[in-house]
Order: sequence, then C-alpha cells, then structure tokens
Amino acid sequence: MFLGFGPEAFWWFDGLGRDNSREYFTRTRDLYEREVRGQLEALLLELGGGDTKVFRQHRDLRFTQDKRPYKERTYGHAGRLFVQLSSRGLYVGTGYYRVEPDQLERYRAAVGDDESGPLLEAALAKARLDVAGASLKTAPRGYARDHQRIELLRRKQLIVGKSLPPGGGIRRDPALELARGVRTRSAPVLAWLDEHVGESTAPAERRGRRR
Repeated sequence: MFLGFGPEAFWWFDGLGRDNSREYFTRTRDLYEREVRGQLEALLLELGGGDTKVFRQHRDLRFTQDKRPYKERTYGHAGRLFVQLSSRGLYVGTGYYRVEPDQLERYRAAVGDDESGPLLEAALAKARLDVAGASLKTAPRGYARDHQRIELLRRKQLIVGKSLPPGGGIRRDPALELARGVRTRSAPVLAWLDEHVGESTAPAERRGRRR
C-alpha cells in the first residue's frame, strides 16, 4: 500500500547530492528501497492505467564524462503518467517525450494551423498545468518569429505536469490527488496530440536521429 513519502526519502536525496558514491548508496540501500523506490512503486501500482515501471537508479556511464554512478532522481511511469521523486519533491507529468521527425512535422503543422492550433491553446489553458519540454531558441524553419503561437511552435517536446515540494514529507492523499489531477486535466491535451501527431510512422532504424 502506498503510504506517502516521509522526510527520510528526501533526506536520502539530500545525502546523495552531497555524496554520490557507491559507498553512500550501499550504506543507505535499505532506506532507499523502503522509502524511495518502494513507495514510488506502490504509488504507481495504485495509480494503474497501464504498465507500471520504476527505472534503475544507476546511471549509464558509457557515453558521458560525468562519472557519478547514481541518478539524483527516481522515476517511473504508470501507463502514460510519468512520476518522479527527487530532493525537489514529487513531479507528475505526461505528454510526448520522444518526438521523431515525422511527429514533429505533424505537430508544427497542426500548431500553425488556424483551426487546430487554437484548440491546443485552449486545452492547455483549461488544464492549468506547467508546460515543459525541449525547445528551439528561435523559430523553426518555415515559420515566422512573430507567429502568434511561436512558443508552442518552438517546442520539440510537449509535456504538461505539476509538482509538490517536499516540505516535511509528502503524505499519501496529496500525492494521489496530484497524480490523479494531472491525469484528468491533461486528457484533452493528450487527445489533441494523439489526433494531430500520433505515433511515428518512420522505420525503427531511422528513429532517434537529430532534427
């Protein structure tokens, strides 16, 4: 059963921020498994909505000069809902994270269209969620810098969500209220993305290329 995230969970993240070492992780592993990963797994299972998964805490060090062995956040998903715990608190979001070139082309065409574009603006305004995701520094090719929806056109990802600060811990009911609220309020945004962007149709071997 999900009980909430006690202050010990955030103490653990604070400690990891000061000492990101195998020695620290080994010494505090029981606390991590019980208060961090265990409670996150319990939250995801309670939320349901599809497959649930908590990702490994170890970082992939093969292609980076940053050799810190552990991620300073613990995260997973319940269906399309992304849930993350860190020293900053609890974050819940959803949207299109990995956007392939064909999806990005459809997204920008739909945002730029004077019928479908305002529908996304309305869905975002009604959701009252924080909008995040990677963006270009300038207008994408073929679009004017002063386009009325330029902030949306510049985005390479569209993610909406909300967070709770850690305080003295995050109790069960506020955590569930946050997650279920994000799921409900984001539904029109996801519906717009599914209708106008959808899944990538590019061959698997061409996915993940820069754009």
